[in-house]
Formats: sequence, structure tokens, C-alpha cells
Amino acid sequence: MTSSNPEFPFWHRVHRGEPRWPVTIVVAIVIALQVTLPAEFNESYTGIICGVEAALLVVVNVLNPRRISSHDKGPRVASLALVVTMSLANFISVVRLINALLSGQLNDAHMLLKSGGSIWLTNVVVFALWYWEFDRGGPGARAQARDHIPDFMFPQMSDPGLAAPHWAASFFDYLYTSFTNSSAFSPTDVLPLTRWAKLLMMLQSSTSLVVVALVIARAVNILH
Repeated sequence: MTSSNPEFPFWHRVHRGEPRWPVTIVVAIVIALQVTLPAEFNESYTGIICGVEAALLVVVNVLNPRRISSHDKGPRVASLALVVTMSLANFISVVRLINALLSGQLNDAHMLLKSGGSIWLTNVVVFALWYWEFDRGGPGARAQARDHIPDFMFPQMSDPGLAAPHWAASFFDYLYTSFTNSSAFSPTDVLPLTRWAKLLMMLQSSTSLVVVALVIARAVNILH
């Protein structure tokens, strides 16, 4: 179904899909950040988790190396497994960071800011992946115009004059949404419409607020 049907909005149309490589690069950077976290946040199983993430990333790229133009079961299952694994790894890091801050174990301001920043950035990417994977059924489903009910309303979707004729949301748009939500602790120009989108944004804002507040407070305390 394309935008030529008057029953659907102009942005609901079939398109060629988005390239895989931007997502691959960002995910690879996050895996590297997880591997290089200080010993305080690295358990014996951290290397195993990161190895699983790397293996899943390879599988996703082997199954669908170029453009995500269709809703294929194999690549999607592998991609969702990758996001779940990354989420679990970052959740463990967040819990360990909060525990270390509350117990006063971190006394190096430089290491604290570096570790907190790495975990915060990983959190941004992880939630961006969740938004990207589930908005209107995922990137493949959006390319095939399967679902005309959006989970996120981008400015370009509300006014055709704000976008190029063939505009379609890509991973960068969801990464931007995740970054602004983590920075402002609330939606900015992209609005969540469905309950799951609102719930995820609430969870992301809460996590980001706790991490940022505790890291800054501890860093200021150490420096003084």
C-alpha cells in the first residue's frame, strides 16, 4: 500500500529501505565501549556477553548485509537477539555503576566520568535500537509500508513541506530521538504515540537521570 491511497498519510509508502552499515558501525562502537569498561564493571562473563554480541552482529550482516528492504524473519530474529543481549549487558553495567557510586567505591573522578559517559552513551544506542526495531514493525516492515499507524511522530510526518518527497525515518532519526530523550529527560520534537513507546522513553529518561545525577554528584564530591 502506498501514499497514493487517500486513506493513508503521505509518508505511508513502500521505499527501498535503509542501508545496514550505519547500524553496524554504531553497534560495533558500543561493543568496544563495553569491552573497555574498567575492571569495576567487568565481570568474568562480560567478555562472553560481548562475544555473543559480536557473533550476532556478524550473523545479522551475513543474513542481510546491504539494505533492510523487507521484513525477513531470520535477520529480524538475530537483530532482536542482539538488542536484547546489549540491553542485558548495559543493565548490568548500570546496576554496578549505581552500586559503586552509592557505596563510595569510585574515588577517581576521571575514571568515573569516563565510565559513566560510556554507560550513558551505550544506553542511548540501546534504546535507539529498540525504537528503530519496533516503530511500525521495524525497518523492514516500514520499507514495505505494512503498518500505517506510527509509534513515533516525526516532524516530517506531520507536515510534508518539512521533508524531501521520498523522506523516510532511518536509524539516525531514532538515535537522535534517543539522545535528546536521554539529555532532556523528556521527548523533544519526536513524540511517542503508543503505550510501549511512552513506556520505553520513561524507562530511558529515568535511567539516564539516575546515572547522570549520581555520576555528577560523586564527581563533584571527589573534586572537592
